[in-house]
Amino acid sequence: MNPPTPIPGNLSRILALELPIVVQLGTRAMSLAEVTGLAPGSIIELPKRADAELDLLVNNKAIGCGIAVKVGENFGIRITFVGDLRERIGAMTEAPAEA
Repeated sequence: MNPPTPIPGNLSRILALELPIVVQLGTRAMSLAEVTGLAPGSIIELPKRADAELDLLVNNKAIGCGIAVKVGENFGIRITFVGDLRERIGAMTEAPAEA
């Protein structure tokens, strides 16, 4: 059995970088008048079922999805699908998508 190939120093540092991920419940377009009318207690209905999978985004690009779970007193996401490595790396290296 061959020993594992060492990771080059530059790649090792890159892989140690932290980046934000977003778990997206859903999206909805709203008029400027609706947005300016928001107040504490307002409810924004999203066009997604409550039991639907949530999108996992990096750099505003979907890389996978999962199901919301409770972890102690926090929320979490149980990953049910994640794209291939090339897609995930592409999401981290490309410019953020325009809304």
